[in-house]
Formats: sequence, structure tokens, C-alpha cells
Amino acid sequence: MKKKAAGLVVTAFVLCALPFLLPAGSSKEPTVTAAAQDELPAVGTYEQFKKLLKKSVSNNTYAELELGIPTMAPALQAGDAAKSTAAPDFSVTNTQVKGVDEADIVKTDGTYLYQSTNREVRIVKAYPAQEMRVTGRISYEDGQFTPLEMFVDDKRLIVIGQADNYVELAPLPASKRAIPYYRNNQLVKALVYDIADKENPRLIRQLEVEGQYLSSRKIGSSLYLTANNSIDTYRILQEKTELPGPVYRDSAFGEQYQTVPYSDIRYFPESLQPNYLMVAGVNLDLPKQKLSLSTYLGAGENIYASPTSLYVAVTEYKANQRNMMQNESFDRSFAPPLAADTTIYRFGMNDGKIAFSAKGHVPGQILNQFSMDEYDGYLRIATTSGNMWRTDADTSKNNMYVLDSKLGIHGKLEGIAPTERIYSVRFMGKRAYMVTFRNVDPLFVLDLEKPDAPRILGALKIPGYSDYLHPYDENHIIGFGKETESDKDMAYYQGMKIALFDVSDVSKPKEKFKTVIGDRGTDSELLHNHKALLFSKEKGLLAFPVSVYEWTEAQKAKQDIRGYGHFTFQGAYVYRIDLEKGFTLTDKITHLEQEDIAKAGEGWYESSKNIRRILTIDQTLYTISDDFVKAQPLHGQKAVKTLPLTK
Repeated sequence: MKKKAAGLVVTAFVLCALPFLLPAGSSKEPTVTAAAQDELPAVGTYEQFKKLLKKSVSNNTYAELELGIPTMAPALQAGDAAKSTAAPDFSVTNTQVKGVDEADIVKTDGTYLYQSTNREVRIVKAYPAQEMRVTGRISYEDGQFTPLEMFVDDKRLIVIGQADNYVELAPLPASKRAIPYYRNNQLVKALVYDIADKENPRLIRQLEVEGQYLSSRKIGSSLYLTANNSIDTYRILQEKTELPGPVYRDSAFGEQYQTVPYSDIRYFPESLQPNYLMVAGVNLDLPKQKLSLSTYLGAGENIYASPTSLYVAVTEYKANQRNMMQNESFDRSFAPPLAADTTIYRFGMNDGKIAFSAKGHVPGQILNQFSMDEYDGYLRIATTSGNMWRTDADTSKNNMYVLDSKLGIHGKLEGIAPTERIYSVRFMGKRAYMVTFRNVDPLFVLDLEKPDAPRILGALKIPGYSDYLHPYDENHIIGFGKETESDKDMAYYQGMKIALFDVSDVSKPKEKFKTVIGDRGTDSELLHNHKALLFSKEKGLLAFPVSVYEWTEAQKAKQDIRGYGHFTFQGAYVYRIDLEKGFTLTDKITHLEQEDIAKAGEGWYESSKNIRRILTIDQTLYTISDDFVKAQPLHGQKAVKTLPLTK
């Protein structure tokens, strides 16, 4: 999600993930020294707050307006599917870290299915499929709350969404210039329901944090929320009277909103941004525990978390003032070379408590949360430095850094694949897999067994690229991305590509199997949202939603690799996957009628009949759109039942 800059207020960075805790039952507090905590200074006073805002505007205006560097928001990436111990066997949301749940638009507990739309939450008795019916609805038709994602456990349904509140939540001063001050409070809300009675869910608690929803996590009974709260920089710098800070509320402790004092707001000195990063946590099994809130001036781009630490990565743009060589072809009058570096902040975490513990710095910028990984006491981080569009010494290069417990650089491998950039990274124990791309897709296998000396073990160069890498087993990895065709040193993406890579011989990785879906224009939510993936090695099952575009016979005859195909399908592709036959397409499931296809014309759009999620309960496969749930045998194509979801 990307916000456009308005005037001098630059784009706000967006976070992708949230705190991760120690294992359930642990009583260990976050490890942090007083000296480390003091490295993050407090804003302190309102006057100091205004000085910091003024500095942030100056810094970011240069980076974005003078140099034309856009602020980037990371795409959500895929992760390992968490294992559930409940019966019957059912699939769960695909998450980055095992045992750490992520909110999604569809959840199941093995009997009931829960779905969030932009107007309501539906509770469906899904198992057994023959008895499938809607048992409850939670509606928000007044427009004051928009549900976005959910968590569910055996006790609770937690609906997370966005609300607008135009009522003053704190006393505001009158402007001396007689300009009315309207504070549109955007609130992130977590509505906690008791679902003992599935037909009548009971609202038992509301948690609210001012800002725009970024992400959330749930570990056991502990819930974590993050919000990014934009600051009205222009008004604050012009206003003479002190304006209050951001607000929050926990209904278990009263109906009044609480204001965060400036003395409690800390900031990242090297990364000032005109917005607040707000992180909230609470243990829902402890009704007497208040909502824990930490507020920072300055935002992060990407977050990675281990069970005990939260890492916030922030890109720093600085002009490179070096003198270019005589044979370098870049026109130096266009813009000075720009260096993008990454600052990493680490926080210790436990049971909702967050404490700053270390700060580090590496050259280049990361792609997303999968560019970071903690292993055996070290943080491994992959970056891209330079720019692909440059032809001088500042062209793009890719790097791997290993940071120690104090986030100092312990080992490094730099200059991988010059002129290309990272498209995906996957860490698997003592190895890492890195995909870079410009015209072909090099898959690099990196050895990280010796933290002080990372090295390349092997590489495979093939057409196309992978946006996401998913482990199959310790010697095989699945790549999801796009096929490409080259024309005069230019590569054009084509259909969606799925590949199974064999890395048994790390010096000679192989593309063992591949399949390509459709032609140019084909796309899948999986390529930018990992939660759309259903994968089970045990069941030999791979499924995801896809919109298919295919060339006509006339287009095929022209062989124009730049031409887009025509829309032919939206729904779920279901594969059997194994190491003997690779990918075997077993079913294509759609909720569209033939008349929908006829109306589509050249392309398709976000329809309420688009399949968004696929899941399994026991031996039944469920496909879910906003309009329908369709159930059918996992090993069969005949639908058991199709349930309309609209009233």
C-alpha cells in the first residue's frame, strides 16, 4: 500500500509484519540494557517535537522531491505454513514464522469457516460439507467500521479493521488565525468476540489505536497490532499552541481515549519521518492486563521477527558525492549518484513488552521481510545497492551480510550479479537462495555455514524470474513468478511460471520441473500476497487463485511477445506436486458463470465472484469468493455443495 505525498508531506513508509514473541508459557522478559534503551531518545517536549518534524521535512524533501526517489512500500510475501495440532486435519494461513499466526480474510478452525468482506464477517459451518450453511453474520453497514482481516481460536474471533472518527478525541486549541481545526481520527480497531455461540457472537472488548492499519500477529492468546499515523506537519509547524499526540483506547479500562504524551514518544535519529509508528500488544487471556503501546517518531519499511526479536529495517537515501570516472556514461547533470543504505533496529519482545536492544547498518536496501533471517544468534540480510538503470560504477549489485549479536557486520559477500536486482530471497538453515533478474533469472545458492565467510556455492541461469520462493524439502524449492521472453536485450514478462528447483548438488542447481500458466497479462494474488497459497507436501497439494490471459490464434501467429492476452479464466488452479512427475494440474475451479466470461471482453476486474482463498478440512477442498463457498472432494472434481454467501 502506498500513500502519495501532498505538498511537503512525503510518502509514509508502510510496515509488513508485527512482533513475534517467545514461545507460549515463557516468562522471560525482553533482553535489553539501559545503555541500549537510551540509544533511542525521547521526543520529550512539544518544542523538540516541532524541531524534529522540521528536520524530517527537510531531509525527505531532498530525497523525494529533488532526486525523484519514490518512497517504497513493501509487498506482502509468502512464508512457511504453520502446523496445526487440532483435529480434524485442516489447512492454516501461510505465515513467515512457524507458530506465529497472521490475520487473513478467511480462517477456519476445522469445523467453521470465517470470512471477512468490506461490509461484514460471515460464520459458516463448513464441515461436513453436506451440512454447509451460514450460521452467523456480523454486519457493519453504518460505514463507521470496515473489517479487513481476522484471527480465530477456540474462544475468540478477532476482527481487525479501519474506522473514521470525526469527533474530537482530545481537547484541541482554537487557531489564532480563526482557521477551524478538524481532526479526522483514523482508528485501527480490533473487535474481540466471544464465539461460544456461533449464531450470536458477543462483542467483549475493543482495542483502538489512532492511525492506518499496517499489520498484526497473534501468538497463542497474545495479539499485536501496528499502525502508521500520519502527522499534519504543515499545521503543526504553523500552529503556535500545542496540539495533542496520538490516541488509543482499551474498552476493558474505560470509554475515554488516552493521549500519548510527547515524553513517551521516542524517535530514530537517523530516520526521521513525519508520522508515528505505533505498536500495541495485549494478552487476551488476562482481562486485567492493559493494552501495551509503544510509539515512535519515524517509520520502518520492512519488519522481520524471530520468536524473541523484532527487526525494523529503514532505508536511508544519501547523495554519493564521489567523482565519476571519465569513461562512465551517466549524465552527471541529471542527478548526483544516490546511495541507499539500510539501518536495522532490533527490539527484544515478550508478552507484549518491547524494548530496544541494538542498532546496525548495512549498504544497500532490502526487498522485503524475507530479505532478513535470524539463525544461531546471527541476523542474515540480503540487499541491493546501486540502480539497474545506471551504467556507471553505481549500477546495481547484490549483497549478503551477516550481523552479530550487536548488529555489527560479522561477514559479507558483495557484488553479486551486477546490473541486476533481487527479486526474491529465501533462507533455509545454513543456506540462502537468492533470485536476481534483468533479462534472465539467476538462482544463486549461498553457503552461510561460516558466518564470517558467506560464499556462493552454485548458480542457475534460466529465462524468467521468481517473486517468491517456497521450501518443498531441504533439497528442493518452489519458485512462483513470471516466464520471460527477450527481444533486443529487453525482457518482457509472459505467463505465470511455477518451477521446482533441485539443489541436491548445491554447485549445480537444476530446474527439475516447470509449468507456465497463460500468456502475458496472467497474474495471481500469490505473487504479492503469500496468504493466497495453499501448499501441503504431505498431501502433494498445491493451489492458488489466478487470473488467466491467453493469446488468440492471430496473436500467436504474430509472435508479438509485447502483446497482452485476452481474459479467459479466474479461479483456483489445483496441482498435484511430487518429485517424480512435478506439477500435475488436477482441477481448475471457478465461481464465474459462462455469462460472466462472455461479459468480460478483453479483461477482467475485481469481481465478488473472484476466488480469493483455497483451504482444506479433512479430505474436502473449499474455494471461497465473496459470493460463494464451493466444497468438493480433495481427490475429485464434482462439487459436493455450493453455498451462496450474499443475503
